[in-house]
Amino acid sequence: MAKELKFDQEARNAILRGVNMLANVVKVTLGPKGRNVILEKSFGSPTVTKDGVTVAKEVELEDKFENMGAQMVREVASKTSDTAGDGTTTATVLAQAI
Repeated sequence: MAKELKFDQEARNAILRGVNMLANVVKVTLGPKGRNVILEKSFGSPTVTKDGVTVAKEVELEDKFENMGAQMVREVASKTSDTAGDGTTTATVLAQAI
């Protein structure tokens, strides 16, 4: 199977779209007034959560390059959860800003 290559602004834009998509979904869970997110499962009932890292882990984008951007933000949330145990949504918002 041939690899798809993107360069320069086209690649940066695709990755940025993925970062923004994931961060925008996760940041609604921020703070004490954060909203719940309903996650569809392939089996069983949907999951309702307010945990940023759980939401980040469940998001999968169709476009490969957008998914790469989302994967970078997902890694930020996961590492924050492993190290500090909390603050994953804040870390995601900060990663988006960077």
